[in-house]
Amino acid sequence: MNMTRIGKKGQVSIPKAVLDKLGIEPETVMLVESTDDGSIVLRPAGVYPVEIYSDARVSEFLEEDRLTDKDVARLQAILNK
Repeated sequence: MNMTRIGKKGQVSIPKAVLDKLGIEPETVMLVESTDDGSIVLRPAGVYPVEIYSDARVSEFLEEDRLTDKDVARLQAILNK
């Protein structure tokens, strides 16, 4: 069993052996949760990059998704059968 100490600012250092065993890298964002029995649970958070699209970029997506006249005619023929 490993031990650690809570610092004056409430910070906790996780022993390297534990980090290595779990494959947790430095700078990993962690979720902190307390349980009814007084335990503290740490879990790696799933952090995903978010891209904010400009109006121009959204217009590009819409243009790429637009059906051609030929595609519309084919779909109408299928639906009218």
